Amino acid sequence: MLEVGTKAPDFELPDQNGDMHKLSDYAGKKVILYFYPKDNTPGCSKQACGFSELYPQFTEKGAVVLGVSKDSVASHKKFEEKFGLKFTILSDIEKSVIEAYDVWKEKKNYGKVTMGVVRTTYLIDENGIIVKSNDKVKAAEDPEKMLKELD
Repeated sequence: MLEVGTKAPDFELPDQNGDMHKLSDYAGKKVILYFYPKDNTPGCSKQACGFSELYPQFTEKGAVVLGVSKDSVASHKKFEEKFGLKFTILSDIEKSVIEAYDVWKEKKNYGKVTMGVVRTTYLIDENGIIVKSNDKVKAAEDPEKMLKELD
């Protein structure tokens, strides 16, 4: 996980519509950048729906929400449509941003060790500096918690 106080690495990734987004495009806004393991899984769906539901409140506070996983653009589009998501989901098939943000880790699941995305959320300020980071994310609670961090 990247340290609080460090400059967030810039990136360029396609969203669920195939449009490209750079972190630097959001200079002057707060960015909730959250990494999640997989579209359409129970925890990831709860987290995404929570961010979507609260999205108007995030925008009122001058923040944008960007979700990132290694799923494809097509998978993200289906995920967005299934749940009516109101924010941008970025596809990182190459895992370049996932690795730059240090969220590709060894995970244990039922005693089996695999590599995967550790659910992690960063709050990046208007100048591109990481001001909060959390890799002990509870999917259902994360959106509410991050909204409070903006106060």
